[in-house]
Amino acid sequence: MNQLLEAVKSGSLSSFSSQSVKVYPQSLTTHEGTTLVMVKTDAGKRIVATGAGELFDQLNGESIDGGKVCKLTHANRLVLNAFLPYTAPQAFGTQVATMGLGDRLGIASPGHIQVIRGKDVKPVLAQQSIRELNLTGRTYEDVLDAACYAVFQEGYRDGFGADGDHLKKEEDIEYALRLGFTMLTLDCSENIDNTVDSLSGEEVAAKYAQLPEEVRSRYEARYLEQEANVSGASLSFTRESLMKDVLIYGEAVNFMESIYYKYIATLERAVDFEISIDETATSTSPEAHYLVANELRERGVKIFSMAPRFCGEFQKGIDYIGDIVQFEKELAAHAAIAVHFGYKLSIHSGSDKFSVFPLIGQYTKGLFHLKTAGTNWLEAVRVVAKVNPGLYRRMHQYALEHFEEATAYYHVTTDIQAIAPLDQTSDAELPAYMNEDNARQLLHITYGILLQAKNEDGSKKFADEFFKTLSEQEDVFSEGLKQHIGKHLELLGK
Repeated sequence: MNQLLEAVKSGSLSSFSSQSVKVYPQSLTTHEGTTLVMVKTDAGKRIVATGAGELFDQLNGESIDGGKVCKLTHANRLVLNAFLPYTAPQAFGTQVATMGLGDRLGIASPGHIQVIRGKDVKPVLAQQSIRELNLTGRTYEDVLDAACYAVFQEGYRDGFGADGDHLKKEEDIEYALRLGFTMLTLDCSENIDNTVDSLSGEEVAAKYAQLPEEVRSRYEARYLEQEANVSGASLSFTRESLMKDVLIYGEAVNFMESIYYKYIATLERAVDFEISIDETATSTSPEAHYLVANELRERGVKIFSMAPRFCGEFQKGIDYIGDIVQFEKELAAHAAIAVHFGYKLSIHSGSDKFSVFPLIGQYTKGLFHLKTAGTNWLEAVRVVAKVNPGLYRRMHQYALEHFEEATAYYHVTTDIQAIAPLDQTSDAELPAYMNEDNARQLLHITYGILLQAKNEDGSKKFADEFFKTLSEQEDVFSEGLKQHIGKHLELLGK
């Protein structure tokens, strides 16, 4: 294998004789007579293959000196998955902590792997919602390809997951599962009735009375005539609270059951099935959480994790906003409920919630699923601010001009007026924008607009230069991710 490394490094392979080539030595691997290594050339990343055998034969590439130089195509990724199982995603189950590391750019996973390697937590490297795909112009094939190739590049053999995140539509669920995604986050927001909280007691009772008698009787027998005995949580249903919970979550539970039996239970492979009830107008009470979990158990639905809507606010890219004492009290109950039913508590919009990470690690006893995504984009923006201030200034100004447009996708409390004016900020001070909450949220929620922006001639306004800068600074970007995500892991007790 070392002969291949030396040949690539020395430029003795004819294809690389006139190029600058970076070799990723941790990628070097051999399989039944075929040796592979990842390199970066002037034309981008490639896999160099030498030797013989079925793996060598199936990889598609340009023949050189008896070997092949293979582009990082979707087809070649599938070949790697077939012969090198560690490059394919897997399900993890409930007995290990997991961390969703949504890589919107397709270039962050190497840094994620470097920070998570050897930690008591497993990475879900491929994690995107349909909304994120639309905003970035990517596909689930792109997302999975990038994660798998990053795993090969880093020689990471400890396992990673792939999450079809916040999926609502059956066609999207089918799409993700068909591609081999190993986790499915079911977004139940369109089946949760957010109008109930605004109704009077009389209106709630009237609406509840419209449900079939057998449905009402079943709920009342389970939650008013029986006690909810959960160690570590004090739960108390009243008739009024039960009526509201049934009206708010009843159809959502039916939706969860339907999707489980149609798509999850029928699969011949393991899938981590997560329930998301966090995209709601009001926080999820421990009683409501218990009701949803208990209904799923009664219906035979097995889940990997559940994400309630916590009290306070988990806004994008900034720390927790709210009463930490109240959060701790409710977190303890939510964690106890998850333990009682045998799944993990999931924390969405988990990026940068530093003030509550120690509590999450404590009350879940280290078994949790935490989702991050936008914070990785912000670390990329920080790199650009450091090394390409002209590009950063143009992006920042464009984000200001299109901020209102971006708020259609994300709830934030950004105060644009509180952001230091660009014309009063030196180049050396630009990276500090990523340390200020309002500027962080400005850049956070406009990522799709910035990446998709075009000039009059149809060329990309920012994206090409942005990706070129990050390619040139990939080690700097990885180091920034190691520090930033590393802080998350440290405070979570990992």
